[in-house]
Amino acid sequence: MTVTTREQCAALDREDPLRGLRDEFELPKGVIYLDGNSLGARPRSAAARAAQVVTEEWGVGLIRSWNTAGWFQLPQRLGDKIAPLVGAKPGEVVVTDTTSINLFKVLAAALRVQAARDPARKVIVSERSNFPTDLYIAQGLADLLQQGYELRLVDAPEQIGAALGADTAVLMVTEVNYRTGHLLDMRAVTAQAHEKGALAVWDLCHSAGALPIDLHAAGADYAIGCTYKYLNGGPGSPAFVWVAPALREQFWQPLSGWWGHEAPFAMAPGYRPAQGVQRYMCGTQPITSMALVECGLDIFARTDMQALRAKSLALTDLFIALVESRCARHPLTLVTPRDHARRGSQVSIEHPQGFAVMAALIERGVIGDYREPRILRFGFTPLYVGFADVWDAVEVLRDVLDGETWKDARFQARSAVT
Repeated sequence: MTVTTREQCAALDREDPLRGLRDEFELPKGVIYLDGNSLGARPRSAAARAAQVVTEEWGVGLIRSWNTAGWFQLPQRLGDKIAPLVGAKPGEVVVTDTTSINLFKVLAAALRVQAARDPARKVIVSERSNFPTDLYIAQGLADLLQQGYELRLVDAPEQIGAALGADTAVLMVTEVNYRTGHLLDMRAVTAQAHEKGALAVWDLCHSAGALPIDLHAAGADYAIGCTYKYLNGGPGSPAFVWVAPALREQFWQPLSGWWGHEAPFAMAPGYRPAQGVQRYMCGTQPITSMALVECGLDIFARTDMQALRAKSLALTDLFIALVESRCARHPLTLVTPRDHARRGSQVSIEHPQGFAVMAALIERGVIGDYREPRILRFGFTPLYVGFADVWDAVEVLRDVLDGETWKDARFQARSAVT
């Protein structure tokens, strides 16, 4: 159906089987939030949960809450709730630390496994447009090891296969590109890596909670991801890590902290890694932040990833169509693939004055974000974004462009976070 009116969008919202999930989130009035790919909205239950942790579990339970409130088991419990969203099994995922730290752990582990198999494999292959922290971690680890490791970058997904060779130890890629929204075929790309004897490390930050993932079916080796985007865990909430069972007990923990010890309260002077997912932890867990992750994850129990994916594609299809029809006379260039098989849950559009245009949109209550170079980035979280939101957002975009309000000086000044 071609959508040409707001009423048609409102009708789609009334027919949406996921419409009730929007009520699970606290969204400000007058705001169309299209930045869940950067920071998810707050679940309504999060404020009460935070108060419970602070006033009851910490305030009254004190140190006893590590046992009585289940703090000690929380990383594994959250991991078990993420597992079905990424195609993992119970006991295979743990929530802990940050994405960057977890990437350091699994990349170090993968390189160690490969060094034992074939010491000549010294290359880490990735995309030049990969999220910068992934590249920085790989560069830093290569420098730290000082054994001839190097990072080899490709300029397009189509070049990955050719970049893999007998010298490749690890392929390190992100399933959905943060800038373009390009979705990689995890199964096919992993098969390319394995064919050349490389291990595949996947960053799921822009795909977990946004689209169906099956790590086992894809044959992936390692995966990491954050919880504060589509999983709605809160600002800076802890990340997660998964390792294929065949490699799990080979996992060398380069950050061998006491929380990953097989018996942390034995207080032994020597490190012995725990069995299973516990070995992927390092230090004492940030319980207040971690507790809020559960609020976001529990909402997913009311739906499934196939339903969310279907709505995501419908929302992004509509947004692309409306922008192209209602803003046609402006210099907007679609960056995100049109093909459903290659699109995540965001739409990236280039404009010569992208930063200023986004700043003007945000002032009008349409919150997306900006990424260099010149990219307006709009994230569509099916849990709380509706079809009328899409219509209204495009109308504001059209008004900002038609009226050239983005030219105002106040929209040129950059804040620390864009």
